[in-house]
Amino acid sequence: MSTVSQLAKRFREVILDGLWIANTNFKAQLSDITWEQATTRVGSLNTIAMLTFHINYYIAGLANVFEGGNLEIRDRYSFDLPSIQSAEQWEELLNKLWSNSEKFATLLEQMPDSKMDEVFVEEKYGTYLRNIDGMIEHSYYHLGQITLIKKLLANQ
Repeated sequence: MSTVSQLAKRFREVILDGLWIANTNFKAQLSDITWEQATTRVGSLNTIAMLTFHINYYIAGLANVFEGGNLEIRDRYSFDLPSIQSAEQWEELLNKLWSNSEKFATLLEQMPDSKMDEVFVEEKYGTYLRNIDGMIEHSYYHLGQITLIKKLLANQ
């Protein structure tokens, strides 16, 4: 299996359908979360909705680069979640995450393996491989947070 195919598989595992590393994924964890639960703060932790927005923000930003666009995302905006006041708005955020995730994986699969060693936008960001691995690791990090917050909410 090619490097890009393996990376796309790992990415889909954490977001859409995998069980291998964490025995769960974003889609499984978020499937039964109501908009009220998603927007409920537990102590000083980010909300599930904020973490969902945050991961989607980075996925969409990297996908934009994959499509030949500029790197337009900035860390300072990565938690700027618009207010969620309904189930429809929560579903819209989830649908953006699923759509952008599939787009990310599909664009990744279309890259040649040789692209993985190329500079990602600027030298300071490292290679495509570093950024894609980083996106996968970043996703697992926040998946763990979502899983714990979900358990805390269930015990309230």
